[in-house]
Amino acid sequence: MRARRIRAGLRGWGGVGAMAVVCVMALAFVLLLPLTQSRGDGSTGTGGPGVAEGSPVAASTCEAPEKQTLAPSSADGPAIAAIKARTGERRKLVVGVDQNSYRWGYRDPNTAGAALEGFDIDLVRRIAEDLLGDRDAVQFKAIPTNQRIPAVQEGRVDMVVRTMTITCDRIEDVAFSAPYFKTGQQVLAPKTSAVTGYDGTLAGKRVCTAAGSTANARLADDVKAGKLPATVDVSTTVPNQLDCLVRLQLGEVDAVVTDGALAASQAAQDPAVELKGAAFTTEYYGVAMNKDADDLVRRVNQVLVAYRADGWQRSYADWLSATLGSDPATSMPPAPQYLRTG
Repeated sequence: MRARRIRAGLRGWGGVGAMAVVCVMALAFVLLLPLTQSRGDGSTGTGGPGVAEGSPVAASTCEAPEKQTLAPSSADGPAIAAIKARTGERRKLVVGVDQNSYRWGYRDPNTAGAALEGFDIDLVRRIAEDLLGDRDAVQFKAIPTNQRIPAVQEGRVDMVVRTMTITCDRIEDVAFSAPYFKTGQQVLAPKTSAVTGYDGTLAGKRVCTAAGSTANARLADDVKAGKLPATVDVSTTVPNQLDCLVRLQLGEVDAVVTDGALAASQAAQDPAVELKGAAFTTEYYGVAMNKDADDLVRRVNQVLVAYRADGWQRSYADWLSATLGSDPATSMPPAPQYLRTG
């Protein structure tokens, strides 16, 4: 299978270097893509708890944010109509993705034009096929972690499919689909490190996180609250998660905190690092859309119903089984609940 050949080709430091070169080329390409119509000034929300603006009361009383979504529907509405009304080369679904998260959304240097592939990309193509009848009718836009919410709010993208955790703070700023993946925060460090997990062994260590990520917010909050040693250095943040792996390889940081699903893929890229300890949170990835795009949210949830039954496990086997294990049960999200009514 081509996916497995790709994996073998990208293992180790050489794979990271190849991806870095391709990502630079891809970024230049992305910058040339036309922007969709902009709405707002992007001043609200940067993608993470404690960072994105929202109602403090709502955030403090929020429970089960992954259930705060609309019931599925195949009906078109204004948001979907606007997408379908695009003509010519512009008749595409515009989606914010990652292009350097190995096996999730990354550019394959072994293909002509460095094709964008991965678990998230499979889902994007399934949504495009449902909406526009063509799985290739997608304009991909590389979006840094801390720009996921502004990209949706400003109308630069129709949606973001980028390992984005559904949180109480974020549902104040964007609408989410039902969950499509289950994961949790974990620590990544060199195999020779004395760090054993998200615990006191991080004392005096430099820890890298992506700006605007749930890991960044959780780490800062736990140090401030005394749940982790005060000597944990949380000052190193990067725009994209892969940058943390590079910092780790260069010896500029001692550990990385990120979603376990992403950390496992990074460990696959470099055999000198490994996951340390068990996941210390439970989180769910969702598709982020504009809060006013109710019809699009319902349609994506309709797509997910079918995708969970036919497509999800195949994509998991292609992209994630080598790092997360052949049994997808622990990563499959629970049966969705649709508690949002409007």
